[in-house]
Amino acid sequence: MEENKNLALNASVAPDQFDWDAFESEAGVYGDTDRSDIAAAYDQTLSKVVENDVVEGTVVAISKREVIVNIGYKSEGVIMAPEFRYNPDLKVGDKVEVYVESAEDRKGQLILSHKKARQLRSWDMVNAAYDNNEIVKGYVKTRTKGGMIVDVFGIEAFLPGSQIDIKPIRDYDVYVDQTMDFKIVKINQEFRNVVVSHKALLEAELEKQKSELIGKLEKGQVLEGTVKNITNYGVFVDLGGVDGLIHITDLSWGRINNPEEIVKLDEKIKVVVLDFNEQKRIALGLKQLTAHPWESLDPDLKVGDKVKGKVVLIADYGAFIEIKPGVEGLIHVSEMSWSPRLRIAQDFLKVGDEVEAQILSLDRDARKMSLGLKQLVPNPWENIREKYPVGSQHSAVVRNITNFGVFAELEDGIEGLIHISDLSWDKIKHPSEKVQAGETIDVVILDFDEANHKLSLGHKQLLPNPWDQLEAKYPAGSVVEGTVASLTDKGANITLEEGVEAFCFSRDLVKEDGKQAVAGETLPFKVIELRRSTRRILVSHTRTYAEAKEAKAAAEIDTTKKAVKKINSTIEKTTLGDISELAALKNKLEKGE
Repeated sequence: MEENKNLALNASVAPDQFDWDAFESEAGVYGDTDRSDIAAAYDQTLSKVVENDVVEGTVVAISKREVIVNIGYKSEGVIMAPEFRYNPDLKVGDKVEVYVESAEDRKGQLILSHKKARQLRSWDMVNAAYDNNEIVKGYVKTRTKGGMIVDVFGIEAFLPGSQIDIKPIRDYDVYVDQTMDFKIVKINQEFRNVVVSHKALLEAELEKQKSELIGKLEKGQVLEGTVKNITNYGVFVDLGGVDGLIHITDLSWGRINNPEEIVKLDEKIKVVVLDFNEQKRIALGLKQLTAHPWESLDPDLKVGDKVKGKVVLIADYGAFIEIKPGVEGLIHVSEMSWSPRLRIAQDFLKVGDEVEAQILSLDRDARKMSLGLKQLVPNPWENIREKYPVGSQHSAVVRNITNFGVFAELEDGIEGLIHISDLSWDKIKHPSEKVQAGETIDVVILDFDEANHKLSLGHKQLLPNPWDQLEAKYPAGSVVEGTVASLTDKGANITLEEGVEAFCFSRDLVKEDGKQAVAGETLPFKVIELRRSTRRILVSHTRTYAEAKEAKAAAEIDTTKKAVKKINSTIEKTTLGDISELAALKNKLEKGE
C-alpha cells in the first residue's frame, strides 16, 4: 500500500519537481519493497509453458508470411503462414492448437508449430470424424496417379479421381491448391491410409434434390436441362441437380450413329419426361417434342409409286431406305434382283447409297413400308422361252459350285443349274474337278420351270460321248493289251490304250501258271462287258487262255469219238484181248482223256 502511495505521489508531482535520480535507481518506485518479490508476483500472472506440449492459443495477427499466436506467455509465438494453408478462413481471434517447440530461443522468442500440433492429434481426429460421419476440410496438395493428395488434419489422404465430383472431370489441375469439404470413406488402421471423397457429399445433396424433383415429376412434362454427358447409347441431361437419360432412339425420329449429331456438351435443351421410377431413374425424350414424320407423309403416296431415299442400315436380309428423317422402307433381298440365286443385301447396296425404289406395300397405321428395286427393270423371265429355246447353245459364267452341280448365269437375273450328271461324260465326285467359280462355260438349254424361275442346263451334251467310241473300239469278246495299274479288295484297275480305264475281278487275274497278276504287269485281256450305267469296262485275263484250253479239249474228245466209231465198224470179230483194249479205251473216253 505504501509502495502504491509513493507511486501515486510521484505521479502527482509536477515535472519540474520530479526526482529523476530516485526513479532511475528504482528507490522512489519500489520504496523499501524487495524487488525480487515483485518479479515473482509478475511471473505468476503468466501461463506456465512446457516444451513439447500442445496448448491452445489465440490468433492475434495475420500477415502473408506469418501468423502471431498468443498462448498467455510473456512473449507471443510466430508461426509461418503456410502451416495454415488448409484453412483459408483463418482470422484474428480464432482459437488454434500449437505445439511448443521452445519456450525461448537465442533471441528470446517463443517457438511454436501448428503443423506439429495437428500431426500429434491428427490420427485421433481422423478416426473420430470417420466414426461420427463428420464433414472435414482438406487442402488439395497435388495430383498423383489415379487421383489427388489431400491434407486432412495434417495427414496426407488419397482422393480418387472418381470421387472428386459427380460429373466427369476434364482438368484435374484446377483442384490443386483448393480447400474443399470431404467425407472420410475408408481408413486402413494397419498402414494408416485414409481415403476421402468429395463426391459423396455431392451425392447426398443430389439425392435430396432428386427426391424433391421426382415428387413433382409427371409423364409428359416438358423441362429444360443441360447436356451433361454424351455416350454412344444416349445423352445424360442435368435437370438441376438430377440427371435424366435420353436414349439414342429418343433423340431423333431418324436414324443416327452418334448422339453428337443432335446435341453438344453443355448445350441447354428442352426435353419431355417419358418415364420415371422409385429408383430415381428418369427417361427423357427429345424427338417427342416434334410431330412424327409419318404424320406429315404425302397423303397421295400409294403402292406402285416410285420414291427416292438413302440407305441407312443394311442387314443380310435387306436394306432400310430413309425416304425422309423418321420414314423408312425395307427392301428385302429377294426384291433387289430377278436372280433366283440367294444372296445377301451387301452384294447389291451399301450404307449411304442413294437409290430409287418402288413401293410394294404401305401401312400408315403400323408405319411400315416395303420397297423393291427389281421392279424398276424388265423381268427377264417374261420372254425366257423366246430368248433361250430348249436345245439352244449359249455361254454362261459359273457363279456358284455345290456338291450336286453348278449354277451358271446367262445374264443378269437369269441363272440355271448344270447338274453334276450333265457336266461331264466322265464319272466325277465333285463339280470343281471340271470348272471353277468365275469361269465361262458353254451350255445347252435342257428344260424350264418358269413358275419358279428355274432353268436346267447341260454341258456334256455339247461334247461327243466317249462311250460311243469305246463300244466301237472295244467290242465285247475282243482281246486287248492292258497294264495292271492298281489292286483293290475286289480286283484291279487296268489301263488300256490311250489311258482308257477298265476293271478286272480278282478271279480273272489268275495267270496260266496259276499265279496272281501284280501291279505293273502288262497282259492280254478279253473285253467281257461295257456298262454305260456305271461307265465301266469289265475285262478278264484268265479267259484269254482258259477258253482256248476248253476248245482244244473239246476237239480232242470229238476226234477220239470218231476213231472209236471207226474201229467198231471195222472189227468183225472180237477176241478176249480186243475186249480188254476196248474196255481201256472206254475208260479213257469216260474220263475225258
